[in-house]
Amino acid sequence: MTYFNQLSTQEFSPLKYNPFVVTSKPLTDDWKRWIVENKLLGADDDSLIQTLVQHGIDATAARKELQIVITHPYFQAGRNFADALRKLESHANVSIKLAELSPKQQQIERRDKLTRQEFLENYYATSTPVILTGLMDNWPALSLWSPEYLKANYGDIEIEVQTNRNADALYEINVDRHRKNLLMRDYVDMIVSASSTNDFYMVANNHNLDREEMRSLIEQIEFFPEYLDPNDTKGKTYFWLGPAGTITPLHHDPVNLMMAQVYGRKQWKMIPPYYNHLIYNYKGVFSEVDLDNPDYDRYPLFKQVKILDVLLEPGEVIFVPVGWWHHVRSLDISISLSFTNLLFPNHYEWSFPDIQR
Repeated sequence: MTYFNQLSTQEFSPLKYNPFVVTSKPLTDDWKRWIVENKLLGADDDSLIQTLVQHGIDATAARKELQIVITHPYFQAGRNFADALRKLESHANVSIKLAELSPKQQQIERRDKLTRQEFLENYYATSTPVILTGLMDNWPALSLWSPEYLKANYGDIEIEVQTNRNADALYEINVDRHRKNLLMRDYVDMIVSASSTNDFYMVANNHNLDREEMRSLIEQIEFFPEYLDPNDTKGKTYFWLGPAGTITPLHHDPVNLMMAQVYGRKQWKMIPPYYNHLIYNYKGVFSEVDLDNPDYDRYPLFKQVKILDVLLEPGEVIFVPVGWWHHVRSLDISISLSFTNLLFPNHYEWSFPDIQR
């Protein structure tokens, strides 16, 4: 009698057998959000199910969840907004294609002493960046300002700077956590003794020119009469001071601005606003992309972005149009002034993202 015949004569007892169970990972809220986001982006069901199954989720459960999603009124309402957003993105893509046809769109011009009307019509109203030369020729600051000058003349004044930036990748978003008060002379000593660092920096958000003791610096410059309002300076004129190596990460400003380079050089990388949908702007005015080392696996759309690269030298002024993305690195110890008190309308209503991820 064979082995199988022997088994067939034995009485069946379910207690002797372990049940065969198919295990499947649960569809967590994170996975459900992932499904909705990808459906709103236009992904097909088969590709989503394949990905879910690869991550241990039962195919039947995945199909059931997809059916729940696409028939839910919340999703259907969200899809209408997604369709409207895609139309805006398609318009932006058209602008990108057209800009690629013009060599002028691939560089930032340098112009000497533009008239007010020429600047307004050709740059301000058209949202076109430009580097302006010759505007600072009469500035005493251009020959006076240096770390040593600031230490000698403002050394006993208490100032505010940003510190401990290297410990926080989001140091610009978390700006309030990094504020520190110290004397100008001590800060200058830190700058001079540092080789190259992004760990500390005096930035616009420190508002040091609003301090009465620092206002005399304004007497050593001239507000560009063709572009700036000299009677509207408080809270709209900003002093920047830091070592070589400071980085202002990729962001855009909610207003138009000018930045005058007084001491040292800065490398500017600029991106037109029609690339906005490719820049991963999840929070406020900031991009998640590290422009010095883009992670294309995590941010693949950023590969399509064209970057304009320009060096700002002492005595030059850059006009940064509202909404233009930019990343700035100091190549030397640097002193700069920025201005938002332009003579032209410069207030805009914005809606900023706060996307939880």
